[in-house]
Amino acid sequence: MILEPLRLAADHDIPGPLLTELTALYASNHAFHALSGEFPEPDDIRPEQVATALADDLAHPDAEVLLARSEGRLVGIAITLAHHPDPADPDPWIGLLMVDATLHGKGLGRRFATLVEDGFREAGRTAVRLAVLDNNPKALAFWTGLGYEVIDHRPDRDLGRPCAVLRKDLRV
Repeated sequence: MILEPLRLAADHDIPGPLLTELTALYASNHAFHALSGEFPEPDDIRPEQVATALADDLAHPDAEVLLARSEGRLVGIAITLAHHPDPADPDPWIGLLMVDATLHGKGLGRRFATLVEDGFREAGRTAVRLAVLDNNPKALAFWTGLGYEVIDHRPDRDLGRPCAVLRKDLRV
């Protein structure tokens, strides 16, 4: 698996073939989108919706979108924040880590998360945080299985959905 940053075209749009791949990746995760409510019709996710969602994420100055490829195929996307908007929060965040749902259970999510963590370690960061929707026990089990610990419960910043905040010390 290799990670590469999302590269926008000269007009700051996502190149068409890549947007097609990203839309298929997002659409494969119907169950997550049904839980999150981020797309009005989880069974009908459209390229313009994916482009808008990613543009909103990239509007944050500390955001990075990472694409995971395996054997040339787009298998995942991660959105990270080097600095959380709350100045009292010292850790970087994983805002999203999504693997093609047709590949769940093959260890790709675990490998992807480890590569993202390694990038933070290389940048000198000592911990990372993320939030899991309270209505997503599978995600909570995934992240706690990777050594993340629940440190708080609070609504998310964008939509006010109840979440568990998790943290992992990267020094161990």
